[in-house]
Amino acid sequence: MAHKGDHVPTRRQFLLLSSTAALTGLLSETPASAADIAQPYASYWHPATILDWDPSTDRDARYNRSTVPLARRVVPARPANGHARSGEARVQALVAYAPTSGNPAQGSLDMHYYATNYWQYIDELVFWGGSASEGLILAPNPTVTDAAHRNGVRVIGNVFLPPTAYGGRLQWVRDFVRREGDRFPVADKMVQVARHHGFDGWFLNQETAGGDARLANDMRDFVVYLKKSGLRVIWYDAMTDTGSVSWQNALTARNRMFFEQSDEMFLNFWWSAQGLASSAALARQMGRSPYDLASGVDVESNGYNTSVGWASVFPEGAPHTTSLGFYRPEWTFKSSAGPADFYARDNRFWVGQNGDPADTTTTASWKGVAHYITELTPITSLPFVTNFNTGHGKKFAVGGTVRSALAWNNLSLQDVLPTWRWSVTGSGTKVTPSLDWDDPYDGGTALKITGTPQSANDVRLFATSLKITGASQFEIVHRTGTGPSRLQAVLRFGTTEAVLDLGGVSGGWRRSAFPLAEHSGQTLTEISLRVLPGGAVTALIGRIGVTNPVLTAPVAPADVRVEQVSRTGTATVSARLTWTRAPGEVRQYRVYKAGTERIFLGGTANDAYFVPAIPLANGETAQIEVEAVSEAFDVSPPARVSITGTP
Repeated sequence: MAHKGDHVPTRRQFLLLSSTAALTGLLSETPASAADIAQPYASYWHPATILDWDPSTDRDARYNRSTVPLARRVVPARPANGHARSGEARVQALVAYAPTSGNPAQGSLDMHYYATNYWQYIDELVFWGGSASEGLILAPNPTVTDAAHRNGVRVIGNVFLPPTAYGGRLQWVRDFVRREGDRFPVADKMVQVARHHGFDGWFLNQETAGGDARLANDMRDFVVYLKKSGLRVIWYDAMTDTGSVSWQNALTARNRMFFEQSDEMFLNFWWSAQGLASSAALARQMGRSPYDLASGVDVESNGYNTSVGWASVFPEGAPHTTSLGFYRPEWTFKSSAGPADFYARDNRFWVGQNGDPADTTTTASWKGVAHYITELTPITSLPFVTNFNTGHGKKFAVGGTVRSALAWNNLSLQDVLPTWRWSVTGSGTKVTPSLDWDDPYDGGTALKITGTPQSANDVRLFATSLKITGASQFEIVHRTGTGPSRLQAVLRFGTTEAVLDLGGVSGGWRRSAFPLAEHSGQTLTEISLRVLPGGAVTALIGRIGVTNPVLTAPVAPADVRVEQVSRTGTATVSARLTWTRAPGEVRQYRVYKAGTERIFLGGTANDAYFVPAIPLANGETAQIEVEAVSEAFDVSPPARVSITGTP
């Protein structure tokens, strides 16, 4: 897919990745330091170089693994928007998080990052990227896969065979589909990469001109072979059955041979109402769902100001025509002036200008995805605990104490965020919910509710499908100023509600736990907060959870090892750490520097982590601690290893 980047003058080839030449040039002009060598990066290859890849010899391979399983998702018992339809169109998001090369595998010390968090409207995340000068086959960062899987969203790696005008070579296409007997060696390696890295499939974007019918048949056979692995395969509408590159902008006789063998096809952007209708009809004739076709929408340049033929994809009062594919929705981040602006833009993109998924009525042409697509929730099993952690922040807190003052991003640590942002019921002036990075309880973010409600306001937060047992309890950690909080938690079980009064809070964080034994056997379908009238409210909610408390903490990880230590400054080093996983289910591992002041150094769901900055002077020895954290945020005893600062 060409993309309108620094040097793409026209919309002719819409899916070409924007140039990373400027960034690559800057990186190449900077001499590699020891820290650069230590830093693990996301994986990428050309067709020939992937054949040499071996996880046993790739020193970054262990750091590039996602281990979070794909969560099951369901439609909420009470969807927010009566206009939206469920079980029809799906949403693909093609996102470029970073340049192809030099992309840190496990986050970095920078809050400035596209923290994808409207997962409830996304079905598949394509890890967009690739360039002729760097690499054509991209494996997703494990951080992205961890966050997506926790929210029930599949993650798809990308193959970009570029137009010849932008460096593409027909030989690369031939290398890609080269056979050895009845095998396709590159496909075998792509399967190995996906299995090792922990993602779900591949997006094939073949735009190199000059092919013939034989090459097209080889590509089709490649798709058949790759799909036999069980991985998901998405085909982009470019190459046709003649081997030429000719964007059809529809499902036609020219590209149906590829659609027949793929799980889905992304239709190029110049579609029409008639073309989509005929595409849907042809898909049905082929025995396929029309929702296996995604109508592409290029939002890279204008985001929610993009002109879209919404009625062609989502005809009013009728079933959706096809699915929807967004090309570069990270516009909301790249066009923003800072975190608050990014979150406002992202909300408008996914929810609409009213900022409420339950109210998308507007004269604006962009009504938000929530107007058409019913949200899904991954909260389907116990325990469920969220700290409202967005996966990036200005600082990092643990249990109400700030343990790191450094900015950071790491989507592996992202929690499941509120299903509805933001839906507040009540009459008159209402409270305003938001995400707050200034005073987190655990992680980098808390939920903030402010305002002076004129009536009881219900802030709908989470759609759930949780079977309650006799041991289940509801947990909430919150804080307000002086005086009564006037906050209540409202738990919905089908058509009935349980209202839990949170009492008064003065100053610090307060944890409240409520047994749910009387609801044993029932299904919890919704979690809300009710704010009672009576004056101004400023409340922070640091944690919400539904758990079956256990008496024993997780077991500590074992055999913590230091692979490499590199001096990054006069008073800091970086380190590669590995360990043996703790038995049982572990949500994440957290790494600290022990001492008078315990310092949070980072975290991962993996058994290997690159610590970018450890405060350590020359000759100083520090104790590094690694803890296992359960899904309920119970913490194991620490496993320890010593690190000595070297010049």
